[in-house]
This record gives sequence, structure tokens and C-alpha cells, in this order.
Amino acid sequence: MDQSPRTTISVIGNGSWATALIKILLEQPQIQIHWWMRDEETVDYIKEFHHNPKYLSSVDFPMERLFPTHDLQACIHQGDWVLVAVPSAFVGGVLSNVQLPPEKKYITAIKGIEPKSKRVIAEFLHEEHRIPMDHIALISGPCHAEEVALEKLSYLTVSALDESITKELAKKLTCRFINVMQTTDLIGAEYASVLKNIYAIGAGIAHGLGYGDNFQAVLVSYAIREMKAFLHALHQESRDVKESAYLGDLLVTCYSQFSRNRTFGNMLGKGYSVKSAQLEMNMVAEGYYATDLVYQKAKEIGLSMPVVEAVHAVAYEGKLPRKIFKVLAEEQLY
Repeated sequence: MDQSPRTTISVIGNGSWATALIKILLEQPQIQIHWWMRDEETVDYIKEFHHNPKYLSSVDFPMERLFPTHDLQACIHQGDWVLVAVPSAFVGGVLSNVQLPPEKKYITAIKGIEPKSKRVIAEFLHEEHRIPMDHIALISGPCHAEEVALEKLSYLTVSALDESITKELAKKLTCRFINVMQTTDLIGAEYASVLKNIYAIGAGIAHGLGYGDNFQAVLVSYAIREMKAFLHALHQESRDVKESAYLGDLLVTCYSQFSRNRTFGNMLGKGYSVKSAQLEMNMVAEGYYATDLVYQKAKEIGLSMPVVEAVHAVAYEGKLPRKIFKVLAEEQLY
């Protein structure tokens, strides 16, 4: 019988990534979870039928250790750890009227930038909610929720300034189908998880336009160099961008059939408007919201980022994808 002390984790958000992370965490018998979602009908459904009706519905949960709720403040109060997994565009609104006790440990599983503060989520939690930076951790990939649901061997990266937090969190996430890597490059890893979504939109646009695998290889190899330059300019730290938190996550997001950012870009490349692509997907492509913020930040620091600029021209300036990517392919990717 497992004698490990029980850990309670509060999870905010009910999308596919939150659902996948709950599946992973509940592999540890000593973990119990309080799970907040906005929709009270979904709370009632999960209590009765033991799975999420909207995302990864094949995943059945052990309800003796899972407590869905519609009360956000009560959910936060219950946890030793608080895992935030809502789309970056909405995180400010979700957390605007609640108290986040600074003594708790916070995990961001969001791969985006909070639009009002224009900060990655670790910085947002620290600056806007006064959470100590050494109480914040990040969960990133390379990993897609759909493969977690299928229990395919997958990899996560946990990042925190405090190595004791990365070790503790890695232990909670490691299970028979999940391996976990660790880094103290919290801000760099978080910006990398933002950038890879933008690059996946670019890869999707190229695919939608009919560019082949050869061009995609050049695009992605250029993107990792662009990412390296951006991270170095913004947050100088010793890092190897060939590691999984950077290159690995970039590759899976640019190439996977499960990548919603790639799917979104593919639709833009095929001629969809941003609005029509968003409506048809019925899921949030984080890279869209991040594109303008990264584009503006690159301008502020005087850094040329041709791939980000190309995605911005298509997604925000209404430029024709074929013309923009012709210039990118023939004049810039060298």
C-alpha cells in the first residue's frame, strides 16, 4: 500500500490540455484533484459520467480522487499546488476576481502571452498577483494531449527557478507513459513554448499553400535559429535550443496532425479568413494571439524575425499568404 503523503492539486480549466494533465497526475495514487470549470453543466456531467464531454472524452477518471467544481475560489483554496490551464487570452479575466495565496505553488500549463499585461504567464502571475517567482513552474512539451489520451509514450518538460520544485513536480508527472525532463530556464522555456505556436502557424500556412517537406525543413530550421536569437536578446541564460523544451516542442507543433496552430495556419494558407478559421476549428490556436505581441516585442528590441513577420502579415495585416511566403521562401530563409 502506498504510504506517500497525499498531495492536492487545484486545476483551473477544462480543455484538452487540462484534461490530459489530470489523467497524468491521477496515475499517482497519492494525488487528488479539485477541478474548476466555468460551465456548471459540465461539472455535473463529469460527476455523473466520469469523463469530459467536450475534450478527450475517451478518458475515464477515478472519481474518488477527482472533485469537479464551479467555485473557483474554493477550488484554489483546496490545493497545495494550483495548475492553471486556460487559454492565455482568457487567463486574466478568469483570475481577475480571485485571491491567489502566495504561499502555494503555481504551475502554468499555458503556452501563450496574457494580452493585457503582454507578459508570459509566469511573469503575469508574479507581477499581477504577487506570486514569488520561485513558487512558479511551467509544464511544456513536446507533448500533445491526444497522444496522452491514447497513452502513447510522451515527454514533458518542467521548468522552475528552484530545482527542488522541478524535481518535485517531475516526480508527480512521471508515470508509465510519461517521461519528464527538467530545466531552470523558466522564462526562456515559456517564451519558447509561445514562439513554437507562431512557427507552427507558419508551417501550416506553407502546407496550405502547397509547399512540400523540403521547404518545411528549411522553414523549421530557420525558425529554431530565430527562436534562439529572440530568447538570447530577451532573456540571456545558458541554454541549448536543441533540447526538447525548445527544438523538440517546435518540431512536434509544426509537424503533428494534432497541432491546432498548424491546422489554423493550414486554413489561412488555403484562403480562410482568421475569423472563419477560428469558427470552424472551435478551439483556441494560442499562436494567433501571441503573434502580434511577439511581433511588437521584436520591433521594440530591434530584432529581425522574418518568419514571425510573415505570419503577422497574413494573420493581422490581411496580406495574401502566397505573396508573403513567396518573398519568405525566395529572399529570407537563408
